Amino acid sequence: MFHKVLIANRGEIAIRVAKACRELGVKSVAIYSDADADAPHVHACDEAVHVGKSPSRESYLSIDNIIQAAHSVGADAIHPGYGFLSENAHFARAISDAGIVLIGPSPSAIAAMGDKTEARALVRTVGVPVTPAIEAPPSDVKELEAQATRIGFPLLVKAAAGGGGRGMRIVREIGELAEALESAGREATSAFGDGRVFIERYVEYPRHIEMQILADRYGNVVHFGERECSLQRRHQKVIEEAPSANVDAALRARLAAAATAAARCVAYVNAGTVEFLVDKHRNIYFLEMNTRIQVEHPVTEWVYGVDLVQAQIRIAAGEPMWIKQDDVVARGHAIEARIYAEDPAAGFRPAPGRIEQLVEPRGLGIRVDSGVRTGWQIPLYYDSMISKLSVWAGDRESARRRLLAALDEYRVDGVTTNIPFLKALISHPDYVTNNVSTGFLGDHLPEILEAAAALQTPAE
Repeated sequence: MFHKVLIANRGEIAIRVAKACRELGVKSVAIYSDADADAPHVHACDEAVHVGKSPSRESYLSIDNIIQAAHSVGADAIHPGYGFLSENAHFARAISDAGIVLIGPSPSAIAAMGDKTEARALVRTVGVPVTPAIEAPPSDVKELEAQATRIGFPLLVKAAAGGGGRGMRIVREIGELAEALESAGREATSAFGDGRVFIERYVEYPRHIEMQILADRYGNVVHFGERECSLQRRHQKVIEEAPSANVDAALRARLAAAATAAARCVAYVNAGTVEFLVDKHRNIYFLEMNTRIQVEHPVTEWVYGVDLVQAQIRIAAGEPMWIKQDDVVARGHAIEARIYAEDPAAGFRPAPGRIEQLVEPRGLGIRVDSGVRTGWQIPLYYDSMISKLSVWAGDRESARRRLLAALDEYRVDGVTTNIPFLKALISHPDYVTNNVSTGFLGDHLPEILEAAAALQTPAE
C-alpha cells in the first residue's frame, strides 16, 4: 500500500479522496492555489502544498508544479480526481517518468480513449456498436455532403479530443454542415488545443446510460451496473440515478458485455466508465469512455456497497481484484443531484459569493459530498459546484421523495443556488413516471424554470 498520496484536485472530490486515504491508513496531501489557501479540502488532508496562482492554468493545470509538489512531500502516488488533469495523457506520462504511481489507468489507455475517433475505431474491432460516422471529414464540399447524405440527417459534429459538450453541433440539414464543422473546430481548438472534428449520426431522444467498471492489472474486469444520466443541460449531467429504471436484465447484460470489451481492448486498469446512448428501440451505441472516477460515483456506491475511490487506490497499489462478478448485487435505488452556486433564471450563470450560512440535510439514506463551509467565499476561478447530494431508498419513488425532502432541508444563505430548480425538476410529472431522455430539459426547461420561480416566491 502507498505511504502518501498527493491529491491533484480541489473541492469535494479532493475531500472524498482524502477520506478514502484516511480509511486505508494512507497519508493525504492537498494542493492549493492562492484562492484556495484556506479551502475546506486543504484542512481535510494531512499536509498541503501551494502550487501556484489562482487561475487554474497556473496551479491545478500546471503539470510541473504538481510533480514538484509531489516530490517535495515524498508522495509515492497521485490521485487526479475528476476534471483538471484527470484525463490528460501527458500528465499521466509525467507522473510515471517522475517515478510516481498514477491512481488511474495507463497513459496509453487515457490517450486511446481520449481521442474519440481512435476510441470508436478500437471498440468497433471488439464488436462494440457505434453510430455510423465520418471519422475524417473530407475537405471537398461535394464529397463531404455526399457522405453525410449516405449516413442520413440529423448529424452531430463532435470534437475528436473533446468532452463536456464543447466542440459539438447538431446539423439537421445539409446547408448547415459547413458552418457547423467550422464553428465546432474553432471551439475545439480553443477548449482542447485540437481542432479535429468528426461527424456521426445524431440519435434523437436517447437515454444516456453508463456502465461502471473496475479492472486490475491481472486481467480481471468487474462491472457495477449502470447509471441513468439522461437528465442533461447542454451535455452536462444534472441528475443521475442507479440503477436505470429503463434497463432490464437483458439490456444490462448487453451493456455490460460491451463495456467490458471496451475496457479490455485497451488493457484498462483502475476505475472507468463506459458511456452509451440507448435509442427508443433499445439499440446501444458507444459514446465514450471516461478514464477517471465520475462525479456521479456515489449512486453506484449506494446501490452496490462498494467504495470506488478506495478501490482505485487498492488497484493502483497492485492488489488483485477482491470482488467477483457474481458477488456484485444491486440493492435499492439511488439518485444524485448536483448543487451549484448558479442562477438558472439567468441562463444558469455562475453565482459565486460568500456562504453566510450552510445547513446540509442529514438522515437515513442521505449523503452530502461537499466542498464548502459556512463563511467560505466561492472563488470566481473554478467550477461553481457546491456539493453532490445523493440519497438511497428501497425503490425509485421512495428515493425521489427522499431527495425532494433533503432539498427542502438544504440551506445555502448568501449565494443563489439551483436548489429550487432541482426541486421543480424532480417534481415534474414526466420525471416522476421516468419518461425522460437527453432531450428532456431542452423540451421542458421553460416550465421547470417557471415552477422553480414559484417555489422561491413566498406564499401570500
